Parts: sequence; structure tokens; C-alpha cells
Amino acid sequence: MINLTLRRFRASVAPFALLAALALVAASSARLSAQAAATAPRAAAANQNDPDRWEPTIKKFEDADKVTPPPQNGIVFIGASSIVRWNLAESFPELGTQAINRGFGGSMAADSTRYAERIVIPYKPGIVVFYAGDNDVEANHTPEQIAGDFTAFERKVHAALPATEIIFISIKPSTRRWPWIEQIKGANALVKQYCATHPRLTFMDIVPQMLGADGKPRKELLLDDGLHMTPAGYKIWNDALRPLLQASHSNR
Repeated sequence: MINLTLRRFRASVAPFALLAALALVAASSARLSAQAAATAPRAAAANQNDPDRWEPTIKKFEDADKVTPPPQNGIVFIGASSIVRWNLAESFPELGTQAINRGFGGSMAADSTRYAERIVIPYKPGIVVFYAGDNDVEANHTPEQIAGDFTAFERKVHAALPATEIIFISIKPSTRRWPWIEQIKGANALVKQYCATHPRLTFMDIVPQMLGADGKPRKELLLDDGLHMTPAGYKIWNDALRPLLQASHSNR
């Protein structure tokens, strides 16, 4: 009788024990998730602040240059992922090997300045096409910081190559970065003003073509991530840049 009673007691307690165990597991998982969520931004910020985070990428460029040296007096494209993803051979077949892509995705304007003496200046380019600032705004850099970083890039390049033309492509509007549109506008305005006072600088404004009638980014120009461009987006850039390259080439 006692054994029967114990079995019944255990049977009645078992579901509650199971629920208690599940609750402990859930609580533990929640704590781990919270810890991971708290740690992720710190890890991202630490990586973002690491001045050497692009060293492996730059080293790959240098190793490739030793095998196949890029031509002198070409056109260097430098900056963030919009440069990396730009199919230059398809967009500008007439340039051939003269088009040198030195983009490294996720980089900021200051990164291009840091590595200019390694992946820009050695090629002695006639033209440099610069696109950065996209990542900077999401890192909460001010318009003055972004414009200052481009100014530092320009001064470093022109100190070594005073005749080189530099084309700054305006920071594009995108769905993902729309919360920072005022910072984007401010940075573009400051860089445009700076370029207007220097004969070897050109500000290429692609913002109007990338906005719809509602004043918002045109969805067909962006991939599903709301940031990177579709071929239609790159066509706008190609059409805007080609006459600038042609004009610069004819003046050289």
C-alpha cells in the first residue's frame, strides 16, 4: 500500500519537476542571450577601433601587386563595400587594366587615408575615385569628422601626387542608413564645399538620382539589405562617372 502511494506521489510530482527544470533552462538561456547581446556591441566597437583590422586585406593587395604590378597613371577606386562590389571591368570595359579596385568593405574614410601610401600612392594614378562615409555615419561620426577624414586623404595623396585628380562620390541615400540622412547631407555639403575650392577635386553628386518622387531612396536601386546597390544603382554611378573620367583624361 505504501509503495503504491509512493508511486502515485512520484507520478504526480514528475510533471512539476519537469516544468521546473525547463524553467531553469529557459532562465539560463535568457541570461546567456542577454550577455551575448550586451557583449556584441562592445566586440563590434572594439573591432571598429582596431587600427590594424584591415592589415590582412591590405597585405593581400600588396602581395597581388608583386605578382602583377598595376599600371602607372591609372584610375584607383578606393573606399568601402560599394567600391568592392563595383564590377569595373563590366562598367568601364574601355579602361581595361587601368581601373584598379582597392575597396575594402566595411571601411571608413579614415581607413583609406591610413593605407593611401600603400594602395594608392605607389600606383601614381592619374585619377582616384573615392567612396567612403557610409559606414562612418552608422558609427555616429559627425559630418565634420567625415569631411575632415576626406580632407586628410586628399592632403596625403596630393602631397605625393599633386597632379592627381580626386573624385569624391557623395554618400548615397539608402534605406538602412536613412535614420542618419541629416548627417549624410551635412557631410556631403561640407565635402562639396571643400572640393569647390580645389582645382584637382571633383564632387560627384549621385543623391538626386537615387531618390524617388517621395524623397526617399528608390527601392529598385538597393538590394534586400537596404544598403548595397543593384545593377540599376550602379548604372547611375557609371553614367555619372564616365563623363568625368573622360573629361579628366582629355585634360591630362
